[in-house]
Amino acid sequence: MAKPASRQELIDYALRQLGAPVLEINVSEEQIDDRLDDALQYFNERHFDGVEKMFLKYQFTQNDIDRGRARGGSRSAGIVTTTVSSGLGSFNWEENSNYIPIPDTIVGVERVFKLDNRTITSNLFNVNYQLFLNDIYWFSSTELVNYYVTKRYLEDIDWIVNPQRQIRFNKRQNRLYIDMSWDSIVAGNYLIMECYRILDPTDFTKVYNDSFLKLYFTATLKKQWGQNLIKFQGVKLPGGVELNGRQIYDDAVKELEEIRMRMISEFETAPFDLIG
Repeated sequence: MAKPASRQELIDYALRQLGAPVLEINVSEEQIDDRLDDALQYFNERHFDGVEKMFLKYQFTQNDIDRGRARGGSRSAGIVTTTVSSGLGSFNWEENSNYIPIPDTIVGVERVFKLDNRTITSNLFNVNYQLFLNDIYWFSSTELVNYYVTKRYLEDIDWIVNPQRQIRFNKRQNRLYIDMSWDSIVAGNYLIMECYRILDPTDFTKVYNDSFLKLYFTATLKKQWGQNLIKFQGVKLPGGVELNGRQIYDDAVKELEEIRMRMISEFETAPFDLIG
């Protein structure tokens, strides 16, 4: 069908685009599955519609805290030591295991929200509460501009005194490293992170009908077909038909280059400008 809604329907669509069932597409089922998996991976990692912005929460356990602290009885579990030997002797490098596990579907982490906001909002007598209690008991009691400036000023103080946690993330590790004092964490506390999660086509079947994915998968399948036929160059079939795997392969490579350029100009999220 023209609007594939499953893995097999997308495969059938691509094969029809290449000439099936009029032509025999010399590609094995295993190769088809490999090319589709590659196409989905490229789509999830590069296309702006291949991921969704999410806010996920994680509850800290005592084991997380022990690894993050990495001292006392838990030191051996929290510290990874690497020994480097040279002509000057042996040197030990230590790395703290201050990370939490991340699901495989997460491809990027933007930030983590503050675990606390103690500078200006700690209890009933926090600054925000007092500001509302004393100055905004009715809407016309104060200018909104003054209120806005005051709030920004309080946020600046909080940012200096209680800065954001520094994080490190690599999607090939499935680990979110959090550089902070783990003494401030209590088992049962929640961490909320802003991240990007891939769209699973099993749950969101419209992924299979994406215009870019259909083009890209068909081109990769065509390249595989030509690669399989290259060694039969010049072989004549009954009726005088001659196989030309090299031409199929070259056409597919050219198509893939054009599709990847379209990805950069049309479908990929533009990177932010770097200043400094």
